[in-house]
Amino acid sequence: MKDVLGIILKERDYGESSKILDLFTKEYGIIGVISKGSKKVKSTLSGVSTKITYGIFHIYYKDGKLSTLTSVDIINPFVNIKKDILNISYATYLSELTLQVAKQTSAVSEIFDLLISALVKINDGYDPLVITNILELKYLNYLGVSPILDKCGSCGKVDNILTISPYKNGLICNRCRTNEKIVNLKTIKYIRMYYYLDISKITKIEMDYKIKNEIDDFLTEYYSVNTGLYLNSKEFINELKKVNIYV
Repeated sequence: MKDVLGIILKERDYGESSKILDLFTKEYGIIGVISKGSKKVKSTLSGVSTKITYGIFHIYYKDGKLSTLTSVDIINPFVNIKKDILNISYATYLSELTLQVAKQTSAVSEIFDLLISALVKINDGYDPLVITNILELKYLNYLGVSPILDKCGSCGKVDNILTISPYKNGLICNRCRTNEKIVNLKTIKYIRMYYYLDISKITKIEMDYKIKNEIDDFLTEYYSVNTGLYLNSKEFINELKKVNIYV
């Protein structure tokens, strides 16, 4: 028996009454766990075998095989996330993204702490778009494709920075720009800030809506161009934007 700190990133049905869980743990990374009988209404595992359940998981651990869940001590139920369509949409996306990132790095403990910090902030009422973008930017480091944010990505010079582009590794100076879109200089300032910011220490977020959108557009395109990751949950968020549920 092991007690592991973890959060469920994905759940899927297994047979008539059970579930297979993708449990992201601080110690072991992603492990597969079977939650026997958890689809039954009266099961003690029913309410703790769902996505974004965060706590201490008591499991019969089997290295390289499916472990078995016995019980969970909830640390944070993330109530405010689960009752809001926008928040749960972002949390679902971050869960799917984390599942992909965690498979490509050995720094699972760092990834775990970043995800939990982000979810806590969203649950506490901070702008889910801003928190998501901060996490997206930080995850690029673990994927090995961080944008260059301290000099021109083309020539390496630090002066006359004009814009930022997913196609030229980050910042672009006025000498190297060809037809790249010009973004607001505040957008560049905030992207730099996002990269170094400690999510857990955020106390206030105030930003123009247009700047937030420019940052989100840049990161969405950057992921498309440089990571190859395509997640349906991000598309769902984009659909929410179109009907103004996002605002």
